[in-house]
Amino acid sequence: MKKKSPARLGEDELKEYALRLLAGRALTVAQLKERLRRRAAEPASVERIVGQLKEYGALDDRRFAEMFSAARASSGQFGKRRVLAELARRKVAAKVAEQAVRQAFQDVDEDELARAWLERKYRNQDLQALLAEPSKLAGAYRRLRHAGFSSGASVRALRRFSEQADQLEGLEPDSPAE
Repeated sequence: MKKKSPARLGEDELKEYALRLLAGRALTVAQLKERLRRRAAEPASVERIVGQLKEYGALDDRRFAEMFSAARASSGQFGKRRVLAELARRKVAAKVAEQAVRQAFQDVDEDELARAWLERKYRNQDLQALLAEPSKLAGAYRRLRHAGFSSGASVRALRRFSEQADQLEGLEPDSPAE
């Protein structure tokens, strides 16, 4: 069965649609443009609407990046690298994203955050016994890296629970953004 494409909207309806989208959740400029283009009867109206929303202050990538980064930093679930990657996926400009992440994580101790992350993810297990096995240690390291923690912070957090963690040192170089 062929999927029916959504109805094309005129400029007024498109503006209402944009406001409904923004009322539901915060979006970046690129995300909103992408969604509006799918529904716009006239492609030029997308730029006009986005310009108006920026002028009104309803659409601001810098504010989005700051709120997004602050929320991720305070939750303790992600490291800097992961937050930067998420902002890039949402098409926030690299400089804006880096500045927001730097500001959000400036008072956060990454080593402590990584240790707390480990303890939370492995809360029902004896970490020292579990990480004595090299494959489990490597898995925990990969999970920390995937969560966005730097290689150094990951190794230091694992070192608290396993003497073998030093073998992970130098496994992969940290990027300059860390």
